[in-house]
Amino acid sequence: MADKERITGAQALIKSLEKEGVEVIFGFPGGVVLPIYDVLLDSKIKHILTRHEQGAAHAADGYARATGKVGVCMATSGPGACNLVTGIATAGMDSVPMVAITGQVATHVIGTDAFQEADTTGITLPVVKHNYLIKDAAEIPEVVQEAFLLASTGRNGVVLIDVPVDVSRGELDFKYRDKITTLPGYRPTTKGHARQIKEAAKLILTSKRPVIYAGGGVISSGASEELRKLARLLDFPVTTTLLAKGAFPETHRLSLGMLGMHGTSYANYVMMETDLIVAVGARFDDRITGRLDTFAPHARVIHIDIDPAEIGKNVKADVPIVGDARSVLKELLAALKPKVEVGAGSDLKKWHQQIREWKKRYPLVIPKGGLRPQFVIDRMYRITKGKALIVTDVGQHQMWAAQFYKSTKPRHFISSGGLGTMGFGLPAAIGAKIGCPDATVIDIAGDGSIQMNSQELATAALNNVPVIVAIINNGYLGMIRQWQELFYDKRYSESSLRRGESPDFVKLAEAYGAIGIRVTKPSEVEPALVKALKAKRPVMIDFIVEQEENVFPMVAPGASLDDMIGG
Repeated sequence: MADKERITGAQALIKSLEKEGVEVIFGFPGGVVLPIYDVLLDSKIKHILTRHEQGAAHAADGYARATGKVGVCMATSGPGACNLVTGIATAGMDSVPMVAITGQVATHVIGTDAFQEADTTGITLPVVKHNYLIKDAAEIPEVVQEAFLLASTGRNGVVLIDVPVDVSRGELDFKYRDKITTLPGYRPTTKGHARQIKEAAKLILTSKRPVIYAGGGVISSGASEELRKLARLLDFPVTTTLLAKGAFPETHRLSLGMLGMHGTSYANYVMMETDLIVAVGARFDDRITGRLDTFAPHARVIHIDIDPAEIGKNVKADVPIVGDARSVLKELLAALKPKVEVGAGSDLKKWHQQIREWKKRYPLVIPKGGLRPQFVIDRMYRITKGKALIVTDVGQHQMWAAQFYKSTKPRHFISSGGLGTMGFGLPAAIGAKIGCPDATVIDIAGDGSIQMNSQELATAALNNVPVIVAIINNGYLGMIRQWQELFYDKRYSESSLRRGESPDFVKLAEAYGAIGIRVTKPSEVEPALVKALKAKRPVMIDFIVEQEENVFPMVAPGASLDDMIGG
C-alpha cells in the first residue's frame, strides 16, 4: 500500500482514475462536479467535452468497444445524470465495460428535492451492473478500484459512481490498495467444468450438421483466435450475431455471416437444419431465434457463457458450460485436438455441399438502378479493403452495413445491438477514433438517427477527430417505414422526414467546421469516399439513396427463422 496522503475527495477521485490507467474521460460539467473538474484541469487524463451527456456516454462506450479498455464518462447531477441513462443502458445491454461518474447534491440535502437533484442510483439500478452512492470521501479510492474490477470482469457492464459535492470537497488520507481480483460475494466462474467440456467434445465429434453460433462475448473475452482455431480444426461453419461481427473473418469459406431477423438466408437455413449448435458468448435473443417453438428443431445445444443467468433462459442447453469464452474454448480445443488428429469426428462433406447450395441459391443481392444503399456500402467495403473500423447508428443502414461490409477483425464493427439506440453512431465513432487514432473510422448513419446527436460534430471538429459520417439518406425513418409498408398497409404514419425540407447536411457539416459532400448518383460514390479518406478533418457525406428500399431477407416478428420475406 502507498503511504497516506491528505487530499480532497475530488483529488482522490482523479488520482484513483489515474491509478486505474484511465487515459480519457468524456463528459460535460455542471455545478456539483466543479470540484472534480477543477482537479481534472491539472491531471494527465485527457477530457473530451461533448455537446450532450448522452454523447459522452456513447463516446465512452465506443472507446471501450474499440479498445477493450474501460470507458469513462462524467456528468453533473439531476439532468446531467439523467441524460447519461440512455447511453448507460445501451452499454449495459451490450455488456460493455464502462464507469459512469455523476455528481450529486450535498449529502445533507439528499431527498429534499434540492436544485438539480435526482435519485441517480435508483434511476440507473435496473440498467447497471452495480452502482455506488459515496457518503464519505474516505470511500473513494476503494469504490473506484471496485468499480473498475466489476466493470471489466465476469460479464462486462456499467458501474456508476454517484459523488455528492460535499464528498468531493471533503478530505481523506489517500491510500490505494494493491491490485484486487475478487470481492466478497463476487467470484465469477471463468474456468469451464471439466466434465461438461468432455460431454461437449463427445457431441461435437458425433455431429453431422454442426454450426458454431458466436456472440459478442467472444469479442469481450478476447476469444476470437480460439474461435477461429476451433472452426478450422473441426471444419465447422460459423455464424455470428451483430455484436460478434469480425470475431470470425466473414471472408472465410466457413463463414455464414450474420443470422437472425436480417441475417443471411443461408445462416438461417443452417440454424433450422443443424443437429448441433455450439453457442459461444451469445444469448439466443429474439432477433436471432425468431419464433422460439420452431427454432432449430433438430439441434442439441452446447451453450458457453460467463453469465449463468443466460444459459437456458431462452433456449434449453443440453450441455451448459459456465465460464469465460476464451478459457473454455482453450480447454475444448485441448480436449478435441488429439482426437481430431487421429481421425475422430463425422464426415461433413454432405453438410458443406448443402451450405454451398444455399449460398449459391440465396446470396445477398445489390439491386440495380438508381443509388442503392447496398451499393454505397459495398463500394465502401471495396475502397477501404474491409480494413475500416465501422460504427453504425440504428435502422436500415445498420442492417445493410452488417450484410455488405464484411468484417475480418474483432472490434472493427461497433453497433448498438440490444437496446438499438438511435443517435449512438456519431459519438461512438468519436470515442472509437480517440481510442484507435490510427484506424479509419466510418460512422454509417441514417438521416433520422444522425439528427439525434448531430451536435457531436462540434466535438469531432474542435478536438480534431477526423471521423467520416456516411449518411444513408432516404428521407424516412427507414426501418419504421419498412414495417409500415409490410405490416400496416403502407400507412406511413410519422415516418417521413420530408427530404428536401430536412436539414441540408452539407451546410450542417460546414457550420460545425467539418467537410460536407453530397452524392446523388453511383458514379459519385467512389470519388466522395476517396476524398473523405484523404481528409484530415471530420467529413459528412450525404448519400441521397432510393427512398423505399427495404432490407431483405427479413424474418417477420413472431415468424419462424426459415420463413423469410425476400429470402
